Amino acid sequence: MNLPPLARVRQNIVQPRVEDIAGTVRRLIVESRLRERVPAGGTIAVGVGSRGIKNIALMARTTVDTLKEMGYQPFIVAAMGSHGGATPEGQRELLAGYDVTTEKMGVPVKTDMDALVLGTNPVGLPIYFDKNAYGADGIVLLNRVKPHSDFHATYESGIVKMMTIGLGKREGATQVHKLGLRGLKEVLPAVGRFLVANTKFALGLAILENGRDETAEIVPLEPENLFELEPGLLEKARNMMGRLPFDQIDLLVVGELGKNYSGAGMDPNVIGRLMIETQNDFVRPVVTRLVVLDSSEESHGNIVGVGFADLTTDRLVANIDEEAFRINVLTSCCLERARIPITLPTDRAVIEKALDTCWRIDPAEARIVVIPNTLETDELWVSQPMEADVVAHPALTRETEYLPMPIDGEGRLDQVGLFPHSVQGRRAARKKAAVL
Repeated sequence: MNLPPLARVRQNIVQPRVEDIAGTVRRLIVESRLRERVPAGGTIAVGVGSRGIKNIALMARTTVDTLKEMGYQPFIVAAMGSHGGATPEGQRELLAGYDVTTEKMGVPVKTDMDALVLGTNPVGLPIYFDKNAYGADGIVLLNRVKPHSDFHATYESGIVKMMTIGLGKREGATQVHKLGLRGLKEVLPAVGRFLVANTKFALGLAILENGRDETAEIVPLEPENLFELEPGLLEKARNMMGRLPFDQIDLLVVGELGKNYSGAGMDPNVIGRLMIETQNDFVRPVVTRLVVLDSSEESHGNIVGVGFADLTTDRLVANIDEEAFRINVLTSCCLERARIPITLPTDRAVIEKALDTCWRIDPAEARIVVIPNTLETDELWVSQPMEADVVAHPALTRETEYLPMPIDGEGRLDQVGLFPHSVQGRRAARKKAAVL
């Protein structure tokens, strides 16, 4: 098959951006009411999760350095529920992938899975909480506020969720997810309120990112205003997040899935497929055929979200860490997204079969969009039938002519060449620099 040519298109959206990240983090901590809540010289647990938050290592290091300057004894605690196979070693490896290590942070990084039962949630299940965090004199959490990949509610991904699920460890995550959407929409905020009242939570730094995967805003959340302010930040994040600027796509090619891009591997808010039992998909975009070619190194074999795709490659499925994948999926209670789609040996084979089955007689007529992942959507490659949509959209600019799809002799799509500024591109540049 002659694969249709593609052109690079850019979304030109003006987005806010924090220029001095370290200075902002330090100022917000110093100006907070932390000193009123944590005794001088006390220990502070700094919660860091498993999401691919931009600049998280810089923010975490600045946080612990600032706390040291204030006379405290900080340490990092893993706040990621059941991720990393729900093992201390797996969670330590995930944090290390973001440069959050004892060596880089200058403080202990604690990934123990021990959790205490602090109470009972509204449906009678136990409330679990990280033992190390509970034993500290104060708790400071760093987390991104953004629309969740499983549900829409007043509180989605953010500080409240990190308190309940992230610091709940595997058992806490299981109790909230056990009831499906009811657990996420109703039990999660109730447990969050209990934990804020019954632990030494002292400060949350809510991180908002723009559509270019850049730090757009950092907002301090104190215990007394957390539940009041986080919903507004969620809506602000929803308005800024990257999306596909098209209503209908015949073939969507996603370069990589991964937990560093979305808790679901691929963000349903971007691809339009929710795939939650009893729930409908999103109104837009409508994607006839979706393929994903690889999983990110940062996911360490957790290929959750592969079930969103209609087709994938043999190598993606071969990357699976079956235990980490199984634990995360069963804890989430969202099983549809874990179904393994049809696999084929090469990117070319996957793309060809997707074009064969996308309900277009002539592949040249197919409306194709290629993205590196669902987090970075400001740069796209599209096929010629998308031209009218590009011209009509005020925020889109076509930057190249329509060029042959860059697939090498082994049938692999050149993702780095297409997206040199993406996570894939930056990863390849680091490896090249290390060799030199």
